[in-house]
Amino acid sequence: RHQTVEALAGVARTVQKSVAAPPDIAARAPLVDLSAAEIAGLKTLYPDLDDVLPLSPLQAGLLFHALYDAQAADVYTVQLELGLEGVLDRAALEAAVRALMARHAALRAGFQHAHLTHPVQVIVRQAEPPWRHIDLCGLSAAEQDAQLAGILARDRAARFDVARPPLLRLMLIRTAADRHRLVLTNHHLLMDGWSMPVLVGELLTLYAQHGDAAALGPVTPYRDYLVWLAAQDRDGALAAWREALAGLEQPTRLAPHDPGRAAVAPAQITLDLSETLSTALSTCGRRLGVTQSTIIQAAWAILLGRLSGHDDVVFGVTVAGRPPEIAGIETMVGLFINTLPLRVRLAPARSVQALLHDIQDSQSRLIAHQHLGLAEIQGLAGLGELFDTLVVFENYPLDRGRLATQSGGLRLGEIAGHDAAHYPVSLAAVPGDLLRLRLDYRPDLFDRTTIAALADRLVRLLEAAASAPDRAIGAIDILAPDERDTILRAWNDTAHAVPHATVPELFGAQAARTPDAVAVVCGDTTLTYAELDAGANRLAHHLIELGVGPEAVVGLCVERSVDMLVGLLAILKAGGAYLPLDPAYPADRLAFMLADAGARVLVANATPLPQLANAAARIVRLDAEHTAIAAQPSSPPPTRLLPDNTAYVIYTSGSSGHPKGVAVSHQNCVRLFATTQRQFGFGADDVWTLFHSFAFDFSVWEMWGALLHGGRLIIVPHAISRSPAEFLDLLVREGVTVLNQTPSAFYQLMQADRDNSDLGGSLALRHVIFGGEKLDFAPLEDWYGRHPEHTPALVNMYGITETTVHVSYLALDRATVTANSGSL
Repeated sequence: RHQTVEALAGVARTVQKSVAAPPDIAARAPLVDLSAAEIAGLKTLYPDLDDVLPLSPLQAGLLFHALYDAQAADVYTVQLELGLEGVLDRAALEAAVRALMARHAALRAGFQHAHLTHPVQVIVRQAEPPWRHIDLCGLSAAEQDAQLAGILARDRAARFDVARPPLLRLMLIRTAADRHRLVLTNHHLLMDGWSMPVLVGELLTLYAQHGDAAALGPVTPYRDYLVWLAAQDRDGALAAWREALAGLEQPTRLAPHDPGRAAVAPAQITLDLSETLSTALSTCGRRLGVTQSTIIQAAWAILLGRLSGHDDVVFGVTVAGRPPEIAGIETMVGLFINTLPLRVRLAPARSVQALLHDIQDSQSRLIAHQHLGLAEIQGLAGLGELFDTLVVFENYPLDRGRLATQSGGLRLGEIAGHDAAHYPVSLAAVPGDLLRLRLDYRPDLFDRTTIAALADRLVRLLEAAASAPDRAIGAIDILAPDERDTILRAWNDTAHAVPHATVPELFGAQAARTPDAVAVVCGDTTLTYAELDAGANRLAHHLIELGVGPEAVVGLCVERSVDMLVGLLAILKAGGAYLPLDPAYPADRLAFMLADAGARVLVANATPLPQLANAAARIVRLDAEHTAIAAQPSSPPPTRLLPDNTAYVIYTSGSSGHPKGVAVSHQNCVRLFATTQRQFGFGADDVWTLFHSFAFDFSVWEMWGALLHGGRLIIVPHAISRSPAEFLDLLVREGVTVLNQTPSAFYQLMQADRDNSDLGGSLALRHVIFGGEKLDFAPLEDWYGRHPEHTPALVNMYGITETTVHVSYLALDRATVTANSGSL
């Protein structure tokens, strides 16, 4: 497989080079740079070798997919089904097919890469496609339909050996004395959708002429297209695409990124737009001077922007790739199309009309550069694969009236086809009296309900574009009424009974219930609930004497320790709001926060930095004032604290580049735990860790999650928090049941767990709660695989400081992780 990938990678570099080849292959100018030995090897493999040609850009990509996983379905197997009515002359039909094979060299191509510098397509002089003849005349209509469905499905599933031409086969299925189905199955490597009506038209003409091609006239060979391709300005194309993709920051994906996932046959949803909407789109396009294809692309771009949350999106588009400079290009058979990225910027205030012109203009600028291969274009952006959705506008030159006329006593009836792509989602738009939309999707990645909802949103976008193209992009609503109701009402039906209380009130009640239970452990130091309560009460009395009360912000600059927790609780008991100042932070940042918050009192357990000493009017040094604090009463101090008073002020990085303070009330803290208790059931048996800095709001969840439910809080020393192996040992030693982690920290812990499997097997974890950053599901599969018997509940939560730690909840069972690996 690696050799295959390496070989295909050379296609873009070699397709346009031209050096001498042995003259006995053909008198034509060679297009490939194979050595004499490689040519000789090809002649051995293909005794009737007629020509050796490079691959077109899309052929290179399709060949990669055909070779990458030979055990998976080849989604680029194309099936065309023709209904033939009338008395059929089988000999004339077979003669017509043979004439087609002789007429179009592209139909006689095979694709070889083994033992070559780079892949090539080989054209043989003769290639006889295999036929199957099936008679279903004796069956009822229902039985015929069932048999046909199975026959066609099995035929699509049968892979081609791409190295053995022809990559085409036929079935003639008789359903009545004067009715047949001709099924032509080919690999997409041979030809594009435009070629199909050309092929069918010529087939009927040749049938009437019993295979005599004289009536068709000469055809331009596919080789001429490859000659034209080799002569194009590659450097100019690279420069144009580099400019088009400049500044792109991320790919646009709807599905989890998994390049190793095997392809599966897609499922499909098809819908015809109403006559009203189809007409409105045509009218809108003519009035604005844009194509229907551009309107479809704009709607898809807006939909991708809404689904991905990006205002700079990319998706694939298919271009015809038939240069008008080549005489007879419209009637050539071969693979001319190319898949290219379309980048769309979605400024919310920009109108739909302006967006349409942006899209059409950007594609017009790149028309001269559409010959470059997708892999090479994506390489310019340096982001890997840029998209996982494809949009195709199937505007083929199909004259159904002409094809339906009788030809040699035979009339063409129903035409059906089946093609697909490897992308997770592909949108095909088929023009007609009613514009038809077809969404192909990977059923292993999306369910039908999801894709149906996506289709409905796309239709709403098209309706908006056609009815009000001057509307701003950001003002378009893509939600159905029931979806809007779900988001605004059902999902927000979060009413719960929340105690009208403050954090110190709830802690005091817990301390009264379990005074002798261990509340906090830090190294060798342990405090019971009664001891923590009494110590905090003494310091609170001291702070009240200094003027601390409700809405007074008090800075706390203390290393991770029991003193830190005592100080924090004391500030709350005094009625103040604590401002956490992590001593590890830069001194200038700490001084800014202290001054910006207006803190008049600073609690520290050592001589504070000069910047902090200058920023606070009164400094309480826990070590120097220990005697005075110890002399205070151990009973709860009287305060006028209310649930709406501020509990803490935590500074975030700030969208302006300067730290921004967020004030959070007691009521919000109490609500956080009251509304999550039903999911977690925290209790006195739980053991928590304070792993994060108390200046990070994740610590609010860690500290009060333990202390308001009677649990035990383990303060993790800073050095251990930076050593996954030591932290794993602490988790086992202390019997931690509730672990709160950022994903990046947990991935490191997982590695320590792999390195110390015996130790990891002793974990007592009941919950692992993620927060703080994006979670990738993929690494979690290993965790489930290594802990099959005792697996803690993994939960992904998210929130910003302004919303009090967490506002979302997603339980991650093993099935969810496996199905969505890499997506969140």
